[in-house]
Amino acid sequence: MGPAGAALSPTLPPTADRAMPYAVICRELGPPEGLAFEEVPRAPLGPGEVRVRLRACGVNFPDTLIIAGKYQHRPALPFTPGVESAGTVIERAADARRFGLDTAVITRQRTGGYAEEIVLAEDRLVPLPLGFSDAEGAALLVGALTAYHALVQRARLLPGETLLVHGAGGGVGLAAVALGKLLGATVIAAASSPEKRAIAQSRGADVLIDSGAGGLVEAVRAATGGRGVDVVYDPVGGETLTQSLRAIAWGGRVLVIGFAGGEIPSLAANRILLKGGAVIGVRAGEAARQDPAAGEAALEAVLAHAAAGRLRPHVSHVLPLERYAEAMRLLMTRRAIGRVVLAPGAAA
Repeated sequence: MGPAGAALSPTLPPTADRAMPYAVICRELGPPEGLAFEEVPRAPLGPGEVRVRLRACGVNFPDTLIIAGKYQHRPALPFTPGVESAGTVIERAADARRFGLDTAVITRQRTGGYAEEIVLAEDRLVPLPLGFSDAEGAALLVGALTAYHALVQRARLLPGETLLVHGAGGGVGLAAVALGKLLGATVIAAASSPEKRAIAQSRGADVLIDSGAGGLVEAVRAATGGRGVDVVYDPVGGETLTQSLRAIAWGGRVLVIGFAGGEIPSLAANRILLKGGAVIGVRAGEAARQDPAAGEAALEAVLAHAAAGRLRPHVSHVLPLERYAEAMRLLMTRRAIGRVVLAPGAAA
């Protein structure tokens, strides 16, 4: 365990000194402990592709669902999980000229991030923001792009509106807290521990709610003078989502981000009717595939905020790549605050 950017000692020989790099492999669907840590053949470079030596691999909650076959994206077996990572360009095809050798980059992919190396088309890379550690770079895009797509492109959150963020101590929750403040909203952050609420407050939350104490609707009404909130950002689901419908103001929008709580609820349609409200599904990755121009606009906005220091992930744990199961369990048991990152070549 360590903070973002912590110095980590090598445990394996450098990748360049070995015939093959290591990667985490999913050969059959199941829990994190069923994954394997193996040497894999070095992938050849195709036209327009670059090879990146990875220094950090972001761990996201959907990773834990993908390896169990419980997510909408189901890659063919075997595969390496991991949708975002960061490192340096070490090789490029003759026609790949966007990034020079030794350039620090963030990589975006549907699989392959839990590895020492990755080969990607150069348009799947973006420069690492100035002043970001590799760990911060590997933890930036999923959370920030989810928050941007949800709040800007789906809910159209306006200055002066009130935003309720559930799971505000997690990666996507903290990104929503920070972005909500940047958009001029009053932000109410609901989280389960004093430590998580403190981090949410440091990211700009105006009101803090203990999500484990019960009385969510009453706490929201007290914080809003009885009016309710304009937008709810909910990555938790279950009873939290059910209660959110009672916490919105007239015309409120409830953003369904995911179901980290494990339960997919049936919603009371009468409450949506009575509040003149809307329940909006959020799939940032699929939205970018369906509308590439909107996806690029979101990416540009997020990178501009990051470059200006306005958006920065909180990384609570940096673990060696070999400890992938422990890293995933930190998310599954909600012990992480913000983001968890794997570090290839770090001491176990």
